[in-house]
Amino acid sequence: MADVRRVGAAARSPAAPSGLGLYFFVLLLLLYLPIALLLLFSVNDNTTLTFPLRGLTGRWYAGVLAEPGLLRAARNSRVVAAGSSLVATLLGTMAALLVARFTFRAKLALVSLAVLPLIVPFVVLGASLLLLFSAAGIDRSLGTVGAAHTVISIPYVLLIVASRLAEFDPSLEEAAMDLGADYLTTLRRVVVPIIAPAVASAALVAFTVSFDEFALALFLAGRDPTFPVYLLGQLRFANRLPILISLAMVMTVGTLLLALAAERLRRAR
Repeated sequence: MADVRRVGAAARSPAAPSGLGLYFFVLLLLLYLPIALLLLFSVNDNTTLTFPLRGLTGRWYAGVLAEPGLLRAARNSRVVAAGSSLVATLLGTMAALLVARFTFRAKLALVSLAVLPLIVPFVVLGASLLLLFSAAGIDRSLGTVGAAHTVISIPYVLLIVASRLAEFDPSLEEAAMDLGADYLTTLRRVVVPIIAPAVASAALVAFTVSFDEFALALFLAGRDPTFPVYLLGQLRFANRLPILISLAMVMTVGTLLLALAAERLRRAR
């Protein structure tokens, strides 16, 4: 009987379109070929990005440690990403709990405003925030970049945590409150432990978004550039290009690892 069900399910499953495998192969090639070329030129013993390669070397990676400006920019990005992801995770998780567990009149408006940064182009948002900070008399700094990155990271946190709450059986909360726990105790002892992997995943995603963001940082960084802004400014010096590519490769690998860790945490139960 089970075999009959499996056969019936297989018969109802639509066949994959012809050429789908080729399509995914081309898609993966377009996505990862630039990263492969980045790795290749980061070990090329030449200051120009041309073929044929002169030879393989690891001295560009060693030269990263001798670039104080480059390391300072990377540290700036790390500090901004850590601060903005922490605030965005807190605010986004609170918003997700509000949206997923409560019904109120302005619920749709709240969700629309929360995800709006995903729709507005970052160049437009950066120019708007620059005008806002200038009108308020706030100088551009890493703080203004962190505030902007918090705004664009909240939607990611909201969507990730809300999707986990949608899978979370509300009867567990009701059972805890029936046993005498107030709602804050229920959040602390029941809800938060269950959604903790999704919250951690959202924090990693927010950190990655902030660390790699360029347009907002270009408008708001001031005298302390973040790594993407510093990288763009140094591209005009040909002799420094291999070192920049080496650090960019390190950052790319780090970003991919963070993305994989975030996805692993998101799927955790």
